[in-house]
Amino acid sequence: MARTHAQSAQDASTAPRLGLRDDGLRYGLVTRLLHWTMALLFAWQFTGMALRMALGRQPLVAFFVGTHGAIGALLMALAVLRALWGLYNLKHRPPHEHGLLGLAARLGHLALYGLMLVVPLLALLRAHGSGRGLTVFGLPIVPGASEKVDWMVTAGNAAHGLLAWCLLGLVAGHVAMVIIHRHVWKNDVLHRMAGRRVPGHRMAAVAAE
Repeated sequence: MARTHAQSAQDASTAPRLGLRDDGLRYGLVTRLLHWTMALLFAWQFTGMALRMALGRQPLVAFFVGTHGAIGALLMALAVLRALWGLYNLKHRPPHEHGLLGLAARLGHLALYGLMLVVPLLALLRAHGSGRGLTVFGLPIVPGASEKVDWMVTAGNAAHGLLAWCLLGLVAGHVAMVIIHRHVWKNDVLHRMAGRRVPGHRMAAVAAE
């Protein structure tokens, strides 16, 4: 039976309110806040690096690059918090699909979490080993080593940038799969992290008629 605009509006008005925790159908307010805050900060970081590669030493580039260390440290702290919050909500998170697609999604998310932690950790390791340390918003976060530690600097130089671009590739794949789910497979998973629509609630309302 075709549903009217008024009926759809009624469904939306009676949908369960979004809470702080995940609820099995969608992610809660805390997960969403962490997700979109980190998305904006990553966009800032990669924009600065892309401008540096394209323009070289320019005032605009210096503005972005000057915040790179501080934003990176903030991202690592948020990644740790997000991982802990995810473990706390593990039994209440929206489920992945079954089969190979679900397995790929799980592995992709694990890789994202891993790189979100490893990439800034390598930068912090390099900052300590070089003796410079790292100060974030005026606060000393990582002290510099009294003497240069070559292996720390070498590891940071070799892997930080490379793994950061790998992380960008995973993020691009993540976005691409959201688009494919929505426009090709007609399975809108974006509602889990944005908006208030709850397909399960709407289906229950239809079945009850």
